[in-house]
Amino acid sequence: MDKTKLSESDICEKFIRPAMEQAGWDGMDQIYREYPLRAGRVVVRGRQAQRDKSTVLRADYALFFKANIPLAVVEAKDNQHAVGAGMGQAIQYAELLGVPFSFASNGDGFVFRDATLADGVLERNLTLEEFPSPAELWSRYCAWKGWSAEESRIAGFDYAPNKTPRYYQLNAVNRAVEAIAAGQDRVLLVMATGTGKTYTAFQIIWRLWKSGAKKRILFLADRNILIDQTMVNDFRPFKGAMAKLSPNAKGVERVDAQGAVSVEDVDLAVNKTTKLVDKSYEIYLSLYQAVTGTEEERNIYKQFSPDFFDLIVVDECHRGSAAEDSAWRDILTYFAGATQIGLTATPKETKDVSNTDYFGEPVYTYSLKQGIEDGYLAPYKVIRVDLDKDTFGWRPTAGMTDKHGHAIEDRIYTGADMNRKLVLEQRDAVVAAKITEYLKATDRYAKTIVFCEDIDHAARMRQALSNANADLCATQPKYVVQITGDNIEGKLELDNFIDPEKTYPVIATTSKLMSTGVDAQTCKLIVLDQTIKSMTLFKQIIGRGTRLREDLGKTWFTILDFKRATELFADKDFDGEPVQIYEPGSGQPVAPPEPAMPGDIPGDAGTPGGASNPLDPLDPLNPLGPFAGGGGAGAGPKKYVLGNNVTVSVARERVQYLNAQGKLITESLRDYTRINLRKQYDSLDQFLQAWQQADRKAVLLQELEGQGVPLEALADEVGKDLDPFDLLLHVAYDQPPLTRRERARRVQKRNVFTQYGPVARKVLDALLDKYADEGIATIESNEVFKLQPFTDLGSPVELVRSFGGRPQYLSALQALEQALYATHPAH
Repeated sequence: MDKTKLSESDICEKFIRPAMEQAGWDGMDQIYREYPLRAGRVVVRGRQAQRDKSTVLRADYALFFKANIPLAVVEAKDNQHAVGAGMGQAIQYAELLGVPFSFASNGDGFVFRDATLADGVLERNLTLEEFPSPAELWSRYCAWKGWSAEESRIAGFDYAPNKTPRYYQLNAVNRAVEAIAAGQDRVLLVMATGTGKTYTAFQIIWRLWKSGAKKRILFLADRNILIDQTMVNDFRPFKGAMAKLSPNAKGVERVDAQGAVSVEDVDLAVNKTTKLVDKSYEIYLSLYQAVTGTEEERNIYKQFSPDFFDLIVVDECHRGSAAEDSAWRDILTYFAGATQIGLTATPKETKDVSNTDYFGEPVYTYSLKQGIEDGYLAPYKVIRVDLDKDTFGWRPTAGMTDKHGHAIEDRIYTGADMNRKLVLEQRDAVVAAKITEYLKATDRYAKTIVFCEDIDHAARMRQALSNANADLCATQPKYVVQITGDNIEGKLELDNFIDPEKTYPVIATTSKLMSTGVDAQTCKLIVLDQTIKSMTLFKQIIGRGTRLREDLGKTWFTILDFKRATELFADKDFDGEPVQIYEPGSGQPVAPPEPAMPGDIPGDAGTPGGASNPLDPLDPLNPLGPFAGGGGAGAGPKKYVLGNNVTVSVARERVQYLNAQGKLITESLRDYTRINLRKQYDSLDQFLQAWQQADRKAVLLQELEGQGVPLEALADEVGKDLDPFDLLLHVAYDQPPLTRRERARRVQKRNVFTQYGPVARKVLDALLDKYADEGIATIESNEVFKLQPFTDLGSPVELVRSFGGRPQYLSALQALEQALYATHPAH
């Protein structure tokens, strides 16, 4: 057998797998072929999105001690490569899985990299017969970790046999279990919203509970729906040993594959009449509020002895549990002897409030940025709309009063005052009109959350949006609802809003209630009309849209920003990125007309966000709410309200884009393109040579876009229907451009295809016409002969045969392109 003629797949099956199985690795339970690591980043172009296949990562082999306990990665190459050629990839994949062992092979043997340095050697060559056994690698791994036999037993205990975790969930679960097995009693996990914190918590609890390391567990969350949904979904395997620490529950609706609706009750641990707790369960779930409210509610957790629980898991621990004087913290202090795990997407760090002071540094962090890069979270665009009164300020005339007769304090009111100290009813109408304009231009039924300054503002926006969408709201009053803490009817619609199967409500106006813990999987539009100074709050709000639901058409979302809150992207603490930032001016469409570009955007340079003061009136941790500490006797009304006598309009007319590296382009697109293209091609001659040598121009254009040349956005700015070739020549090298039709006409006048037969000449003429109408990508497509007018000339086979065969046709197409792009007349 000649190995050099075998494919990589053949090398894997004939040499690498047999060597591993001979060493004792089980082909079913320990060897995983093509193990998925990254799903592939979702790239947004215009209103379409697709996964970038170049960012998909799969390990040729991942080796596991047992299910979900990874040990090593093996990267294979065909036999024409050196034995260690795949080591770079193997190391990268091993780092993602958090394992120290990497192997590379071409079928002749292995290069083995042992980052534990068990015998002082980092890399060595092994024969096929010398591949180490599972027991040997596990022994090295445990020694590297410094575990005792009991720690090894707990750290290696089985997962619950349900869905397969993603690589970062494996890391989070394993790091937490390992830390607790080693005696750590405070553990912090930081995982971006939408990455499966609850499922991760379930697996941690399962392994610690089943191993006997922890016997009684308390899980705390801050939304009633989260508790109930958790009990019937991720925590379902605990049924029988699990109860809700409450005397009340309405049950959870479930819809089966046939659409039949049923209600599933959850077990309750508190007697409705006596309020006594049944202590026979092993796993309890509770709202923070249910055990820290009135004295009677506090009595619920005080019915347990301080040593009753040996594990407490705190969901959304960036909330009050981080503050020393928080009521939630009372629970953690009362059960201080228990191991405590904090889960958060946004650890809170201020001079007065700190998660890490309490829980310690995170044992694992999976950021929004990484989730988007891996393709597990939805990317997003940003549309910035600056209103004139917010941007340039407004000053009342002398003696002016508001609509309630209050004399307005004479000063300049700016964006920070809007809806806090000054209410402009016309502003509500303009914001509602812009939101409606965007939805009409994209998807009228896209789930939308409008974040307002306070409850009063949320109520006004509900009305303004209802008026702006009167055609729908007249018959569907729940098209727009107010969902705030004081609005009972609206709160009852929260479940319907987050249910992907329910059409209504479509738009929810809120202030704080929906900023965290709301799993709105299909939310496609987040509107910011709220002054946001807290990075924690900002990240939580962004997290309302980051869940991917490709099966329901949710692959990306949009942030419509009226308060320049997205300038927090520039803050060093922000770790996510929009794919586009667009600022429509007066009279411009609110939906971006140009395609987005992939990238990691920190955002526009501007006001840094930073962490908020713990008594910031807009911070959800401040119980006093807006205007806390102000407005004493004689201070005047809390807000001045002005009606139609003060007009509001869109002020900004600036568009901002992101480059391929995710940095905001602050110069003009023309300047940016000129600089970027000339970095790749020093001269016009170099660019012309690369263009003419490219077998397929469309492929070269795709490569240029991937390297940061924003062709469609640039064409939109230049405002001419140019071939990308002419567009680049014109912008980057100052050449006078030709239109596609002018280029096609030049070729037709030169009559350069006389050597071909009549049918072939008709095909070439039709290709020129198609180029003039649609561009180079269309005529290079393999599907072009299925379009008119080619279908009138003959079948694809007949048309290709008119040239003598496919090679001759491709040669003719290349000659046509050479003629189209003959040296520019001005050059």
